[in-house]
Amino acid sequence: MAQNRTVTARTLGKPLRRAFFARSVHEVAPDLIGATLLVNGVGGVIVEVEAYHHTDPAAHSFRGPTPRNMVMFGPPGFAYVYRSYGIHWCVNFVCEKEGSASAVLIRALQPTHGIPAMQRRRGLHDERSLCSGPGKLTEALAITHAHNGLPLDTPPIQVHARLETPEVAAGVRIGITKAVELPWRYGLKGSKFLSKPF
Repeated sequence: MAQNRTVTARTLGKPLRRAFFARSVHEVAPDLIGATLLVNGVGGVIVEVEAYHHTDPAAHSFRGPTPRNMVMFGPPGFAYVYRSYGIHWCVNFVCEKEGSASAVLIRALQPTHGIPAMQRRRGLHDERSLCSGPGKLTEALAITHAHNGLPLDTPPIQVHARLETPEVAAGVRIGITKAVELPWRYGLKGSKFLSKPF
């Protein structure tokens, strides 16, 4: 997949059903690169994600269920939204099976749908900066805690399958202090929309 390819409504892949997420987080995470995330019709191509397994000390679920992370312990195919550092919302896709508490953090998108709305919400014009980070993309897509626990295959959230198999890069995750050596960050190789180069 070319990094600057324009995706339109006519070229969207089929909607991803919950069964897609009912697999290992390490399979789902790289398979999301190139998929399209839309919230009320606004969004773009997923170009960067991070995997968090329940055995991973960096995962919110590592120490067990809490009111904050309860969605992670539910069935796959739902959104887990939390506030990072009390400032930014972050959106994750719950994976594996009910009780496994594993999820994929969506880190960056290439904007393709509703760009004027994203520019208005973010207060900037540069498309490269609209969704180049987990807090930026939730602001651009107007994702808040109200989306926590919502299904990923029913409006307002829709995730569409990629149309081609992209070249995926892998590396260590960003902004964590535990399990920093694990290469569980995945991204579209060469994309200019990443939060940080690989």
